[in-house]
Amino acid sequence: MHKKVREFNEYRQKMNEKILATDNKVIKRIFNLDTNTYTEGHLSVKTKELLGLVASAVLRCDDCIAYHLETAYKNGVTKEEMMETMSIATLVGGTIVIPHLRRAVEFWEALESGN
Repeated sequence: MHKKVREFNEYRQKMNEKILATDNKVIKRIFNLDTNTYTEGHLSVKTKELLGLVASAVLRCDDCIAYHLETAYKNGVTKEEMMETMSIATLVGGTIVIPHLRRAVEFWEALESGN
């Protein structure tokens, strides 16, 4: 696994564990709702991850973009599908999304390289 991807996952896991250890019912429910939202349903997991990617890019959340990129990658999304998805996000979000597009492409390349 590429260092960038590994570091992102390790930090995310460490902080999620700390957050969930606070035993806050509202936070636990939000985390659970988020997890359940992206499971197979009328829409495929792949489609839901791409929708999440668009929303995350428009909202300019790099952590969210990385999460959706990795999950989409693991669910068979191609680079072409990812780029088309990010083109929609850039159109909807405007040129302010371009720096996030750059980081998304960089993270995707890290996913593809695997080391």
